[in-house]
Parts: sequence; C-alpha cells; structure tokens
Amino acid sequence: MGPVDYIPRIRDNYARLGYKAYNWVVNRDTPPWAPLRKPLSKCRLGLAASGGIYVTGQVAFHYRDDTSHREIPTYVDAKALRATHFAYDLSDARTDPNVVFPIDTLRRLVREGFLGGLADRFYTFMGGIYSSRRVIEDLAPRLTARFLEDGVDAVLLVPV
Repeated sequence: MGPVDYIPRIRDNYARLGYKAYNWVVNRDTPPWAPLRKPLSKCRLGLAASGGIYVTGQVAFHYRDDTSHREIPTYVDAKALRATHFAYDLSDARTDPNVVFPIDTLRRLVREGFLGGLADRFYTFMGGIYSSRRVIEDLAPRLTARFLEDGVDAVLLVPV
C-alpha cells in the first residue's frame, strides 16, 4: 500500500458532504521549537486526538464545528470507548479505538520503559472543525491549559 494523498481526499469528502471548498489554514509564523528536557523514558505523556472518541456514558460529539472536548481517564478500558465523526469511515475505529486513540499502545510503551508515564487523563475532540479561528482562540488554549495543569512533559497529537 502506498502513501495516502489526503489533500484530494479531504477536498472530495467536503464536496461530497455539501460543504464549500475546504479552506486550508496557513500559518505565517514558524512554531517555536521546544526540545525535550529529558529522555522519553522519564517523560509524562499527554494525548490529544481528533478522532471523535468518547467514553460510554459521555455525550457524543456533534456533527459539525463542535469545539468541545472529552476527558478520557487513562485507566479506561478500551472496550468502553466509542467513536463518532462525520469525516472518516468509522468502521476500524469502532472495531478498535486504538487506531485513532492509541491508549493500549501507550500503556504498553510505559510497561516496556520507553515512556516514563502517562497523564491521568487524555483529551479528544472532533476533527474537521471548519473554523480555524475557533480552534486557535478556543479549543487549543483550553487543551493547552489542561496539559499544563496535568504537568505533562510532552503531548502526542493524533489528527484524523
């Protein structure tokens, strides 16, 4: 299997859903480089994933431009995870949420000593948020504040 060309796929998907042409975000500033201050084996890792994952009993995400987030306890059984999203085929995520929310893999990496530990909670949100302004001004600062509060050393971002 070759690489997946996501740009035409996203354009086609938005057109199929009846949205106007996808407006790609252009960031003019270079993001600051923040090297790790210690090895991964000593780091506490956070996770943010945009695959629309939630835990049974939580409110599922809405259809479009939902900038809410869900807290997922790190100890949750992966069988209690659910997925909802408008922009990708959910078959694999519903069979094994780890394909978009690699919680079991991260736990294994901690057991094997590759990672120092995991935050007590992870975060998920709905990808495909059409308003980049809402992501920049609302969602990203809210998640950043949570990660700082959680005392993580690094965050794994899993975009869908």
